Amino acid sequence: MMRKIFPLIVVLALMAGALMAAGKDVKLTGFLLDNNCTAGHENDKAFAKDSANHATSCAKMAACEKAGYAVYAAKKLYKLDDAGNALAAEVLKNTKAKKGVKVRVEGTVDGDMLKVTKLTEVAAK
Repeated sequence: MMRKIFPLIVVLALMAGALMAAGKDVKLTGFLLDNNCTAGHENDKAFAKDSANHATSCAKMAACEKAGYAVYAAKKLYKLDDAGNALAAEVLKNTKAKKGVKVRVEGTVDGDMLKVTKLTEVAAK
């Protein structure tokens, strides 16, 4: 009997963990990047430094805007949903920063996507 129940318990525990992770609200501060430039580079040793120096002009390019945006914060890359991409494009349109656009983003993590409720530029120090 226990042999039949144990796999069910394991599956239910994994599903519960996935559901809990999917709905995690976050407030992060990090650098705004385009998905073209981040593709395949998230694990590079210099990724954090490169994120802080990413050219704003690059992120504003049509191909980069079309690819969408992400925020690198707390040593993790968060891809933005459609609402986040629209907010990111607006921040990039209005920023005075030439590189390393720092933003504060709020939303809910859903898999590898961040469902954005708020995204604002953080003033450079």
